[in-house]
Amino acid sequence: MPRETPEKIDPEQVIQRDPGGKLDAQALEPLSDAERRIIIEKGTERPFSGKYWNHFAEGVYLCRRCGAQLYHSKSKFRSDCGWPSFDEEIPGAVRRHLDADGRRTEILCAACAGHLGHVFTGERSTPKNVRHCVNSASMVFRPGQKQSMTQRAIFAGGCFWGVEHYMQLIRGVLAARSGYAGGKVENPTYEQVCTGRTGHAEAVEVVFDPAKVSYEQLARRFFEIHDPTQVNRQGPDTGTQYRSVIFYLDEEQQKITENLISKLRANGYDVATEVTPASHFYPAEPYHQDYIRKHPNRYICHIPIQRFDVRASK
Repeated sequence: MPRETPEKIDPEQVIQRDPGGKLDAQALEPLSDAERRIIIEKGTERPFSGKYWNHFAEGVYLCRRCGAQLYHSKSKFRSDCGWPSFDEEIPGAVRRHLDADGRRTEILCAACAGHLGHVFTGERSTPKNVRHCVNSASMVFRPGQKQSMTQRAIFAGGCFWGVEHYMQLIRGVLAARSGYAGGKVENPTYEQVCTGRTGHAEAVEVVFDPAKVSYEQLARRFFEIHDPTQVNRQGPDTGTQYRSVIFYLDEEQQKITENLISKLRANGYDVATEVTPASHFYPAEPYHQDYIRKHPNRYICHIPIQRFDVRASK
């Protein structure tokens, strides 16, 4: 479908609220001026000045801006750099991209794009050889809180707005974000992907709680919210960037996906969906995120249709 010129986004409106109910309401109080300077304007607090740099109680660190879980205390270590240091994030909680200085790697909350700090590798501070250097002001600590056990899935089925929207409606989905996967260009822009020359598909990364929804349930829903028989298109959208793909993250996801495709083919559907190992997922620009919620009157080219219990009409 035709796309609009990127709109100017108020950073306060970029937040993707968590439909799974995992966010902490106490972390959603208005930001102070000092917190806005760091979280929204990408500033940095002075070393040894933040309240968590030398803090090692057991619990979970949440995003100060949106309340999403970011780090468990077991991944925090003493680095003596003056800022809180972690060697591992909670799966799906943090995203990375090249900093404005062109040298460092910035880290942001995956749910709301709030600035956290930077990530460094090669320092050998821990066996994982990674250091997330995070501003205390970007976080809220909750003692004794257990880490959510989450998993990820990546689906591509036409315009990512619709896929993201329908995935967000599923109970147990903690976050869904639009982006690009399966291509050969690093950090692609939307304009580059639209040319069809980068090899990327418009995709959606889903972070979910497997105790509430299974990968198979998500994959079944994916096959029923788009037409998996179409090749390099979905509705009015045409091009390789709109192809149907499931990017599996492990052998179990691959096995489940192939089994579902076999069931659909047995029902008479000539499934064209590609089943491909996941490569790097690049989040799309902020104005694409949570697009249908922000534009409820926008046309969606995805229509849920039951396929697993109904044979294809000839």
